[in-house]
Order: sequence, then structure tokens, then C-alpha cells
Amino acid sequence: MPNLHELEYVNDIIKKYNQSPKELIAILLEVQEASGKNYVSEECADIIAKELNIPVSVVFDDLTFYAMFSTKPRGKYVIELCKSAACYVNDSKKVVKLFEEALGIKMGQTTEDGLFTLQYTECIGACKVSPAMKIGDRVYGNLDKQKIDDILNSYREGLICQNK
Repeated sequence: MPNLHELEYVNDIIKKYNQSPKELIAILLEVQEASGKNYVSEECADIIAKELNIPVSVVFDDLTFYAMFSTKPRGKYVIELCKSAACYVNDSKKVVKLFEEALGIKMGQTTEDGLFTLQYTECIGACKVSPAMKIGDRVYGNLDKQKIDDILNSYREGLICQNK
């Protein structure tokens, strides 16, 4: 059963889009952002399906197909490490280990403070600066230990805000 807060913000977002099933992606993006944990819960997906008068399977098709969505809570900042061939040949495996050590988590996990989630993504188009990763809309390349530490510290200290 969804809590009252979920019910309110999901319904407000759906109304903003005139309960149009054609706006499902936009609705899901806003619901995910408003969740506070960077994901769309099963309860929210049920509300969206009901209010748009579409099967819940259609909602989950989009939630599980597009990499920008998650059905599990994630950190405020999602670190997406590129797993393309260019990044791989430029030692992205070493970069993964550096991130795991710096954050104290494994790939696919979220830090205890809820700040970072570490995950793979498909090519981000930064092959010239591989190995590369992105956080929100920001792309970072030529990654090494010092650069990774600097990037993480900038987010921890609030010096960088996630782009919308």
C-alpha cells in the first residue's frame, strides 16, 4: 500500500501531464526524481498504471527497458561507468576497482550514506577520453585514481550539483 506522500506526489505529476499515457516516460522521470531515492517503487508504478488506465506491465516495460530508470533505491548520484570496447581496452576494469575501493562498495551497490550508486552503462560517446563515466549529465574521462578522488570529493562537498 503506497503511503500518503507517494500518492500525493504521483497523482500531482500525473495530473500535470493530463493523465496521458503518451507521457509515460516523462511521468516516470518526474516520479523517480521526486521519490527522493532515485527510483520508481512498485507501488508508484501501480498508481501510474491505474491513473493512466494502462496495464502495469506497460509501466514496467519502460522501467526495465530504459537504463535511466530504476525499480530499486539508488544513491543521489549514480556513477555510470562505460563498458564499451574503447573503455575496456583502456583499462576500465582498473577504474572499476578504484571506484569500488574509494566508495567501499561493489558494482551495483549504493553507499551507506545514500550518496553514490555504482553501475555500468552502455557507451556514453566519450571514447576519445576513455576510460570514461558519467554522473547525471556530466561526463568524465581519462580517469585515474587522483581524478576519481577529486570527482568524488567534489560531489561529497556539494561543489557539483547534478544537472537536470
